[in-house]
Amino acid sequence: MLSTFDYVKPQSLNEAIQYLGNNEGTHVLAGGTDLMILLRKDIINAKHVMDIKGIKELDQLTFKEGEGATIGATVVVNRLIETDFVRTRYPALHQACEHLASYQLRNRATLVGNICNASPGADLPPALLVYDATVRIVGPNGERVVKLEEFFTGVKKTVLKQGELVVSVHLPDPGEGDRSVYLKQSRLKGHDLATVGVATRVDSHGKASAAIAAVAVTPLRLRNLEDEINKRGLSEETFLWAAEEIKNHIRPISDVRSSAEYRLHISGVLLKRGFIQITKKEG
Repeated sequence: MLSTFDYVKPQSLNEAIQYLGNNEGTHVLAGGTDLMILLRKDIINAKHVMDIKGIKELDQLTFKEGEGATIGATVVVNRLIETDFVRTRYPALHQACEHLASYQLRNRATLVGNICNASPGADLPPALLVYDATVRIVGPNGERVVKLEEFFTGVKKTVLKQGELVVSVHLPDPGEGDRSVYLKQSRLKGHDLATVGVATRVDSHGKASAAIAAVAVTPLRLRNLEDEINKRGLSEETFLWAAEEIKNHIRPISDVRSSAEYRLHISGVLLKRGFIQITKKEG
């Protein structure tokens, strides 16, 4: 049975922040693809639900040469898939969006909602992490910008404080010659959650980066592994080495989707496959 809650739909950001500040425990509704499940299953007992879809400022989706992309909190995933600059400038993000759930759910689900849900196995965080995404947060004490890498603090946990709202996510302009890919392994062909999801990137200067989901309590940017890959040089030999070395940088568990042993194995497979795919394109 659904909770009995107050429903409010602010029309401005200031109104939303005031409501959050005055009503502790408010649940934010954007796409609702996660929130509605929690409500229907009686996992949460909501007292206040704030629908932010009426705030025009949060519907921003822009790209500026030399600066990058801004994705507002109410921008749905299918809109990202259909946007040219996402496909051409941020291919790993475009592919991750295509992997997310079904077409119908992507018409409702938002990128910001996906990261705020803070699932360790979410599809979008690895792609966002390799692009050095930052999160713009507004609250009663003003505005702050947090690296996405520091945004996740645990399973279903983030740095958001009482009264704070994520307004947008920003991705720097990758420039020309940047290559990236997102690869996902799941139990079922179709719309299953990730067993493992890996984003790999080689920027215009030939620097490699990688991020991974579903192998720790939060999505991970594999910075120490990246450093060693870049020292060794981008070659098939390096990628074969990295496919084994990645096991020392992740801590997967066994659950209904996979054993820990399989996650260790497939993480290396996807990492190697991603980098080989990128460097072949460069060649």
